[in-house]
Amino acid sequence: MIRGGDINKGTCLLQKGQPYIVVEREFVNPGKGGAFARVKMKSIKDGTVLTQTIMTQSEVEDATVDVHNCQYQYADADSYHFMDNDTFDQYEVPVVDMPDKKFYLQENEIYEVTIWEGRAIDIKIPYKVVFTVAESENYVKGDTVSGATKPIVTETGLTVRVPLFIKQGEKIMVNTETNDYVERVNS
Repeated sequence: MIRGGDINKGTCLLQKGQPYIVVEREFVNPGKGGAFARVKMKSIKDGTVLTQTIMTQSEVEDATVDVHNCQYQYADADSYHFMDNDTFDQYEVPVVDMPDKKFYLQENEIYEVTIWEGRAIDIKIPYKVVFTVAESENYVKGDTVSGATKPIVTETGLTVRVPLFIKQGEKIMVNTETNDYVERVNS
């Protein structure tokens, strides 16, 4: 059992006998009455979406899952392919379940993969990730106003707005929750 106040994005809950993964959560603390969490969950089995309001002191049943550190191998048209670093087990995560994660997965990097009943159900992406700029337009010094940005494309295909001084081939850090540029990385 897990308290409503302890539910986070990525938490697995059992609802109606089926496992759901929390994709969004918002905590609300009204002036009157108790605080609650507004939770949006996606069914692991069939993809249906369920929205529920849970009081922070209430308890709900959580699904028992295992988290493995897995190396991202590659992606094909149907799945992302991972290998467990300890057991060398192979896991496939259907692309259709997490199409937005393809922009954050980099080959040979380690990610936490959530396993439920032998099936990979979630990939935890780090809060900040370093990317290489694959495509960037050049600018002429003096043609800009303060704080101007331009779009670039990373090696994974992610489009990010960055300051004008960022050039092709440089490494940048990106906040994966907001897709915002954080800083240039010197390596």
